[in-house]
Amino acid sequence: MSDATRDIEALIALMSRLPGLGPRSARRAVLHLLKKRGQVMAPLAQAMAEVAATARECVTCGNIGTTDLCDICRDERRATGEICVVEDVADLWAMERGQSFKGRYHVLGGTLSALDAVGPEDLRIPKLLSRVRDERVAEVILALNATVDGQTTAHYIADALEGTGTRVTTLAQGVPIGGELDYLDDGTIQAALRARKAV
Repeated sequence: MSDATRDIEALIALMSRLPGLGPRSARRAVLHLLKKRGQVMAPLAQAMAEVAATARECVTCGNIGTTDLCDICRDERRATGEICVVEDVADLWAMERGQSFKGRYHVLGGTLSALDAVGPEDLRIPKLLSRVRDERVAEVILALNATVDGQTTAHYIADALEGTGTRVTTLAQGVPIGGELDYLDDGTIQAALRARKAV
């Protein structure tokens, strides 16, 4: 195998580690990049090098940005006394796309998991508790995934915040807008029934 072929195979192997890309998809992506070297591959490589050099985690909330304090934490208009707790940065970005929440965030970096030996100290839960105390937070919104680990984490945080005077809420769960009952799983239907409201 020549050095050039070895380099391409190494690139394919690296690409196949990305979420949603297996070996075949990675091979197709690399072939596309090679065909569009000037228009796609070179700018992509440059952008990746820049992000690798400048990206950092916000020291307050755990968001990803290019400074020690992210744009959301720096924005004084977002000091509403509300903190939305999410598992990962991808969840924060999803919440921001909705453009409904105007407070600040806290990224846990995962969920509690007895099977994987992930405890509160392995996540950013102690940092959250100190933020609630130091920033005099009025409400903590738990926007965690509706999984067993997500719900376990939500209960742990709610118990830890008991007695602080901080209101703890969770996102509503149930039937999505435009959703058809026939396509929903049993857990979603059960959650929707529990969260029913008057018409």
